[in-house]
Amino acid sequence: MGWTRCARGSATFWPRLLRCRSGGPDSSKLRSLTSMREIVLDTETTGLDPLRGDRLVEIGCIEIFNRMPTGQTFHRYINPERDMPAEAFAVHGLSTEFLASKPLFTEVVEEFLEFIGDAPLVIHNASFDISFINAELVRIKRQPILRDRLVDTLLLARRKHPGVSNRLDDLCSRYAIDNSRRTKHGALLDAELLAEVYIDLIGARQSQLILASETRITVASGIGDTPRRQREIPLAPRITEADREAHRAFIATLGDKPIWNDFLPAGLAANKTPLAL
Repeated sequence: MGWTRCARGSATFWPRLLRCRSGGPDSSKLRSLTSMREIVLDTETTGLDPLRGDRLVEIGCIEIFNRMPTGQTFHRYINPERDMPAEAFAVHGLSTEFLASKPLFTEVVEEFLEFIGDAPLVIHNASFDISFINAELVRIKRQPILRDRLVDTLLLARRKHPGVSNRLDDLCSRYAIDNSRRTKHGALLDAELLAEVYIDLIGARQSQLILASETRITVASGIGDTPRRQREIPLAPRITEADREAHRAFIATLGDKPIWNDFLPAGLAANKTPLAL
């Protein structure tokens, strides 16, 4: 499975409306919008310690933007160039035979680094996963990922829910997230579940529900206008002066008191000027 993105270019993802001509972020637009791209990441390995020869065998990433999954993913199985211990196989079910035909880390690293860009990395027990990723990067003489980019959901969960177990399965149960597909560990599935957990853990889903509830109340009561997203850059006009003239000519065929005028402000109706399109 590969990955797709809404926009290509530099490794750093900036939505088109937030870019300046050079392709980088436009600071004035960034100040007007609070936008954030994050990558939820999970890995599977041959064991627990990269310093003792354990290797990376799977990477799964989910892109979220403003705390909402975008549908963009990165997923790769990786040939670890070694055998699979029985203990690790029991956890994720990835055998030596299955992984033998998969690409080496050096063959997928460019795609992986381009996908994550410089976004914050949301990881459960981040020190474990990043130690394996960095060990692979150092092995091929690439710069390791800085730890100040990491958002560790295990630490967040321990602060929010002290004194209880905060494994991914426990958090799924706590937040009523369906994890029935998780019969074994899998990097992409676990990243998908973690993305949902993360949104609940930081209270983002509750904020979205409150906003949606307020919108429904406004519409039901008829008070005010329905909140609408505003375009950062307005669309160019698509109605020509010829279109307006044709509209005026049509209204003129409707008689002296066309019902159209009932929907115009008083001044416009008196002048029999049609509503501008």
